[in-house]
Amino acid sequence: MKNEYKHIFEPFTIKRMTMKNRIVMMPMGTNYGEQNGEMSFLHINYYEQRAKGGTGLIIVENASVFSPQGSNGTTQLRIDHDSYIPRLYKLCETVHKHGACIAIQINHAGASAQAHRTGIQPVSASDIPSKEGGEIPRPLNKEEILEIVEKYGKAAKRAQTAGFDAVEIHAGHSYLLSQFLSPLTNKRTDEFGGSPKNRARFARLVIEEVRRQVGPFFPIFVRLSADEFMEGGNTLDDTLEYLQYFEKEVDVFDVSAGLNSSIQYQIDANYLADGWRSYLAKAVKERYNKPCITMGNIRNPRIADDILARGDADLIGIGRGLIADPEWVNKTEFGDVQDIRKCISCNIGCAGHRIGINRPIRCTINPGVNTGEDYKKKRVKRQCNVVVIGAGTAGLEAACTAAEVGCTTFVIEKKSYLGGLAAEISKIPDKNRLADFPNYLIHRAEKMKNLFIFKNTEATIEQIESLHPDIIVNATGSSPLLPPIKGLHDVIDKENGKVSSILNMINHVVSGDYPKDMSGKKVVVIGGGAVGLDVVEYFAPRGADVSIVEMMPIIGNGIDPVSKTGTFNLMEKHGVKQLTNTALLEVKESSFLVKNPDGSEEELPFDYGFVCLGMRANNPILKQLQDSFDTGTTEIMNVGDSVRARRIIEGTEEGRNILNVLDKRNFI
Repeated sequence: MKNEYKHIFEPFTIKRMTMKNRIVMMPMGTNYGEQNGEMSFLHINYYEQRAKGGTGLIIVENASVFSPQGSNGTTQLRIDHDSYIPRLYKLCETVHKHGACIAIQINHAGASAQAHRTGIQPVSASDIPSKEGGEIPRPLNKEEILEIVEKYGKAAKRAQTAGFDAVEIHAGHSYLLSQFLSPLTNKRTDEFGGSPKNRARFARLVIEEVRRQVGPFFPIFVRLSADEFMEGGNTLDDTLEYLQYFEKEVDVFDVSAGLNSSIQYQIDANYLADGWRSYLAKAVKERYNKPCITMGNIRNPRIADDILARGDADLIGIGRGLIADPEWVNKTEFGDVQDIRKCISCNIGCAGHRIGINRPIRCTINPGVNTGEDYKKKRVKRQCNVVVIGAGTAGLEAACTAAEVGCTTFVIEKKSYLGGLAAEISKIPDKNRLADFPNYLIHRAEKMKNLFIFKNTEATIEQIESLHPDIIVNATGSSPLLPPIKGLHDVIDKENGKVSSILNMINHVVSGDYPKDMSGKKVVVIGGGAVGLDVVEYFAPRGADVSIVEMMPIIGNGIDPVSKTGTFNLMEKHGVKQLTNTALLEVKESSFLVKNPDGSEEELPFDYGFVCLGMRANNPILKQLQDSFDTGTTEIMNVGDSVRARRIIEGTEEGRNILNVLDKRNFI
């Protein structure tokens, strides 16, 4: 619908680079690089998919200008030697053939580098870690600063030689240039510290050297944390002041936000609205009359187009949204926007994998980050009936995938609605974005004429047999874990009771039973995992006196860094009491009896009590299926939470794996 989103599809020229539309893929680390820092063919395939998908400009993830000193990650791209040019050239060549422009971000990690990976102490403006608990860096001397300036220039020249259309200098997000710009990490007293002009001097020297190396016609982008969202850090007004000292040679400002310790504003938390950062870009654009990129949870094409129409920004940056759906641009221009697989900002497979546990990126809602959707070109060679029991996200992914390759597919769901636990959790206000995924799956299913859904139906062996299944997918999900703790089963989820599971809590949210102002009310949450924290995030901002109890030493174990940082900041802001190494002994009508770390027992009274000890697999019919279809002619798959209660990402991957079963059984 080109006319409907006319601003998105207006070409845009920056010096000698013309983009076919206003969508920019933002630079996001992938962990796809070779161990030596070279661009891999996995990389090339990944970026090619986004180029084929219609993206106007791709900015490749940050490449190190000085390794190992400035390295960010174990498999980060490098551009500090001519040997990296050939593979980078291959990437540019591949992307260009699809009509996309391509840039690369060049960077020095500074104090965000890690000694156990680099083998040397990190460096920075001062001896201030880039985040709480981080490694103490060594302050750079002037000679070293000038050496790094030179390396930025040479890196930019290599980018130009490799065929990139532009280069982006990273001056935000707690990397080296940001560490000099921010008063939080720059405590120097020489010409590189103190006043805004001095703190901006390093960035100015880098930009000037890059310009000297690439010439006057090559676009230079600079990425900023326009508001650091940290007490004592740069505000938007501070940024607008220091930009005057290096804006001259900048062609485009990439206006981001946040530091390591406010990462929920850098890699946006799921509760932040589409395009929430656009006011930052608008302010920079108005002050300096330079083209600006804005980004921030932009999933809806209408909102993207409106930002451009208002003139808040000239370009729309989409990062995780293009991981989730490489075809975002094409679907916006030529298709139905309901077909867009909208990122839910869960930050698990992208940020959590890469930052948290050093894995290559994955996506909760897109099991084909690298492989794409070429599987849709396949067709079953003979009749294949697939029966899916349970229409949560894992079941729907399996059903849609099977139907898309030609299987006659039946879905049996005992509830009156589709989407499973994801649909339920999305009813919590700050989790509303989660509904985009089940809604996408439902829309995808509705388009398939060979996919039949039976709601309000309890699956029975007789019914399944009547459908003559070749493959049965058991995707019956999970239910709240309620261990045999004294009193728990007597009081939980009772009418007019004070103790609830997460599902009962959601029912009360939907019914509007909880007052908006809960000042003076005591809320106690048992369980410090993701489910318990969802409850805390709902009640703490409403003014309740909230306590969270966790038997393990830490709260939020296994949660991605973005969500964890945001949640812990929220708990600190609202004075949430965190009781770790504390075990639940007994559940009463208005209190929990717990055992403290010192062995003493304590009664925790509450107005609202929640037991959130996680979820457990729910597979009421699996044993019957295995007993009834044991002839070897029918394949039984058990996927998602019905295997073991986990996250959506595992269920989605397992649902897509029905392709492997179809292949094994010689259907495709």
